[in-house]
Amino acid sequence: MAEYSIGVDLGGTNLRAAAVSRSGEIIEKVSGRTELKEGRDAVIADIVDAIGSVKRQLGHGTLAGVGIGVPGFIQIEKGIIVGSNNLPEFDGYPVRDEIEKLLGTPIFLENDANAAALGEKWFGAGQSVSDLVLLTLGTGIGGGIISGGKVLHGHLGMAGEFGHMTIVPAGNPCGCGNYGCLEKHASATAISSMARLIQLGQDLDSKAVFDLAAAGDARAKQIFHVVGSSLGIALATLINIFNFPLFLLSGGVLAAWDEFAPSMFAEVEKRSFTFRHAKTKIEKAVLGNQAGLIGAAYLPFQALSAGGR
Repeated sequence: MAEYSIGVDLGGTNLRAAAVSRSGEIIEKVSGRTELKEGRDAVIADIVDAIGSVKRQLGHGTLAGVGIGVPGFIQIEKGIIVGSNNLPEFDGYPVRDEIEKLLGTPIFLENDANAAALGEKWFGAGQSVSDLVLLTLGTGIGGGIISGGKVLHGHLGMAGEFGHMTIVPAGNPCGCGNYGCLEKHASATAISSMARLIQLGQDLDSKAVFDLAAAGDARAKQIFHVVGSSLGIALATLINIFNFPLFLLSGGVLAAWDEFAPSMFAEVEKRSFTFRHAKTKIEKAVLGNQAGLIGAAYLPFQALSAGGR
């Protein structure tokens, strides 16, 4: 086999690693748990072990490097995490440099949502465009911005925090200190919270609420109307700001697409003159939970093409 890279998806619960070809094909993959209770050094050791396991399974080929997607804010130039609720022990820790020392291989660190956006751009739904925005709709809401085929990081790597856009100025309080954040009105967590608020059920997760909506429950359908309207307001704002040709949605909440999409598109149509005139597309992402792995693995290839590290 020719040159390949390894992508790592490090979350607060799970750890995945995969060998990926230059064409974006996953060749070998391993997965395990992120044992945060064992401490930072143990997690680093698990990452190194996962990378080694993928290399052993593959058995041949030339490794271009390793890309690692992590939750939180990343200072790309320094290779450090500067803020992560899921990985608090890694704040300020030189993750990239420490793993490079252990492996002797170029390591590239990236925010997990940015990695997913990069994966969709090069090997998924965004292959036909140079500029796109990805919103990830899961327990929380994140996202990534691709401009000219590359991640737009912003100052200190904090661009793309779409989940904390204000949608309802006097809305629900958010852990970030703001009120009415998109994440509090359109995430899987928000769906469960709304179900409790209207006494639809105390322990319903977002899938259970979706099942009720699909079965015709009017209160559950209203929840997804709120989700769609909130997403529509956010997307209209983003479309007006960026004027990109493509906006992608990914994550578990997409299972309820048929329930929330009508109100989402109605809000975008009403609020975005750019959407009406620029033929902007809003679509589902296509790589699913592999997007972050594939996007992380693309980082070494991108650096080599640009003559980087």
